[in-house]
Amino acid sequence: GAALLRGLYTAASGMIAEGVRTDTIANNLANADTAGYKKDTTVTSEFRNILLQRINDGAEQPSIGRMGLGTEVVANVASHAGGALKSTENPLNVAIEGDGFFVVAAPQGVRYTRDGAFRLNDQNQLVTADGYRVRGQNGATIAAVDPAGSLTIDSAGRVFSGAQEVGRLEVASFANRGQLVKEGANLFRAPDNGGLQAEPFAGKVRQGALEASNVNVVQEMVNLITSYRAYEIHSKAVQTQDALADKAVNEVAKA
Repeated sequence: GAALLRGLYTAASGMIAEGVRTDTIANNLANADTAGYKKDTTVTSEFRNILLQRINDGAEQPSIGRMGLGTEVVANVASHAGGALKSTENPLNVAIEGDGFFVVAAPQGVRYTRDGAFRLNDQNQLVTADGYRVRGQNGATIAAVDPAGSLTIDSAGRVFSGAQEVGRLEVASFANRGQLVKEGANLFRAPDNGGLQAEPFAGKVRQGALEASNVNVVQEMVNLITSYRAYEIHSKAVQTQDALADKAVNEVAKA
């Protein structure tokens, strides 16, 4: 009985893992056209294993090998590969050339993003599409001061309103971007342990351009089909285990 139940749980764990993988792929596809979006990959691992040994072979009882007891989802890992830069001719669109992030003053604290689709709020301050303030150096606010409300941004991130320099974009770079934690609204945050330190940004920014997502739609569709097939296989394994359990209870037990 225990072996049959173990088989059910092992197959079911595979179904759960593939369900999570499918959700992740669907989210990637939904954000294929989101500026600066970084795709996620679901990482799974073996859930505990036990050592199998032969019995009745004397004192040594040689090992046969190990048997896994299922699959578990370890994490969804973001890929920080760069996306293609596309010209938009919108002066409030800014893209990063290099490994850096715009720094955003979100309600929940300092956040980082590659999405440079900015706008001016009713106070002429530079903000994200969600209205979060785009930080300048040392956390300063960047705002247009000329009557036309125009901003010019050079490759070093210096921002001019008319002829007046009104700030410089704060761009953070990290040696290990993989430690950043993805949040909603296309934002990342530093890990809770505080072990991630920003480094000087060595790249450039480009005004009038946006970075496309790094989602390859064709590859994600292939991944989706593969995940669906794996889910089907696990589902059939559950059905088979259930049928065996039914026979064991209703037929073998009566014999």
